[in-house]
Amino acid sequence: MKHVIGVDLGTSSVKVLLVDQTGKVVHSVSKEYPLIQPKPGYSEQNPEEWVEKTIQALKQLADEAKVNPGDIEGLSFSGQMHGLVLLDEHHKVIRNAILWNDTRTTAQCKKIEQLLGEKLLHVTKNPALEGFTLPKLLWVQEHEPEHLAKTKVFLLPKDYLRFRLTGGLHAEYSDAAGTLLMDIENKSWSMDILSTFKLPAAICPPLVEPDDFTGTLLPEIADATGLSADIKVFAGGADNACGAIGAGILSDGQALCSIGTSGVFLSYEKDSSRDYGGKVHVFNHGQTDSYYSMGVTLSAGHSLTWFKNTFAEHESFDQLVEAAALSPLGANGLLFTPFLAGERTPYADAKIRGTFTGMDSAHQKHDFTRSVLEGIVFSIHETVEIFRSNGKEVDTVISIGGGAKSDFWLQIQADIFNAKVMKLTSEQGPGMGAAMLAATGLEWFPSLQSCAEVFLSTACVFEPIPENVERYKELYQIYKEVYPQTAAINHRLFEFKEK
Repeated sequence: MKHVIGVDLGTSSVKVLLVDQTGKVVHSVSKEYPLIQPKPGYSEQNPEEWVEKTIQALKQLADEAKVNPGDIEGLSFSGQMHGLVLLDEHHKVIRNAILWNDTRTTAQCKKIEQLLGEKLLHVTKNPALEGFTLPKLLWVQEHEPEHLAKTKVFLLPKDYLRFRLTGGLHAEYSDAAGTLLMDIENKSWSMDILSTFKLPAAICPPLVEPDDFTGTLLPEIADATGLSADIKVFAGGADNACGAIGAGILSDGQALCSIGTSGVFLSYEKDSSRDYGGKVHVFNHGQTDSYYSMGVTLSAGHSLTWFKNTFAEHESFDQLVEAAALSPLGANGLLFTPFLAGERTPYADAKIRGTFTGMDSAHQKHDFTRSVLEGIVFSIHETVEIFRSNGKEVDTVISIGGGAKSDFWLQIQADIFNAKVMKLTSEQGPGMGAAMLAATGLEWFPSLQSCAEVFLSTACVFEPIPENVERYKELYQIYKEVYPQTAAINHRLFEFKEK
């Protein structure tokens, strides 16, 4: 049987999936790599780690799956968005990549808003936020001008990985949409934005479609991995675009909740005409000539990981979440706001920080755990509320990522969202989306939609429980008061810490 590989370049690890023509995941391998955080608010990685770990993962996949290399016909990518990789004239990395969760660029974001005004939303459909790529370029321009002077081209993370595997320099529309440098509707780099900030157009790589063929593996990469040098490599997509594909969010009325390091609530858009006023992001989809709108919670699964590592180091995630069910709805009056690294939607505030509100001496660890789970979903629900207030119907949600690994947490999502929440039979998220892009690029299927009909199926459905919905509606109103009541205090604490 023929196979494809999906490579998902995440923030903490790279995961490679081997998928057959029926959509079955035959084998998977994951390899971790570290964050580099030299200062508070800084988040970087060495791009060579991505390459080294991906080659190791692909070799292990090829060795362990025991599939004839000639039967693996295609490979594509999903990748963490917004990260900045600078290459010199010899296409060597100039400095560590600055990642999506780096928040050093507040001053540059203000500059972008001042110089572009409403033009920014008109062209890019997104406000200037610290996570995006243009503010990172402007930070380098201001603080490391010698590095920008040496820059021949910039790439996004998974595009750099693809370059190292194939030798081809490209960006694709779904990831380029997150740079604040692309005209979303016209699918081209904005010469107007580039000239405003005196950035040479030549540093922008050629743009392609997510399912476009971009080359084959370099001979040395084929030798190192054990894969065929004839394997066809396709451009791939941004992690959220691929997550949407891998969950079958390919037509109107479909929505996705993805809880990984960050949390994403995403809805399909047939065009980019709906005006959210910058309250949520609008990006090009991994499906050609489609879009998606998206809100982001910066510290979703990261909040649970932090809590476990800090207060329950010797417990597994399963044990921790299972024990949370001992706490009643509302965690005995304890609220958690997941602002551990600032927040994106709806506040766009890099200085806000998290809180436990309502603590008393009767609270136990399981209450704190439940409040973390509920607080993450409350934060994501702020995006759902924006969608509904702008006329979008949200009645069915596909849940993927860490938030889909627990039936208890899935029921919390159904109750807070007041929507039917579905779990997929094989939940592989962005990696599956990347594999599906390879499968359609190879013309196994005439469209991503037809591919989804074969590759994806529903395992179970969680219906909202009416009495829980009403209780959560009451608690959510209290949750929304925490940010405005604590923002000024948190900003002062942030500035005190920075002194």
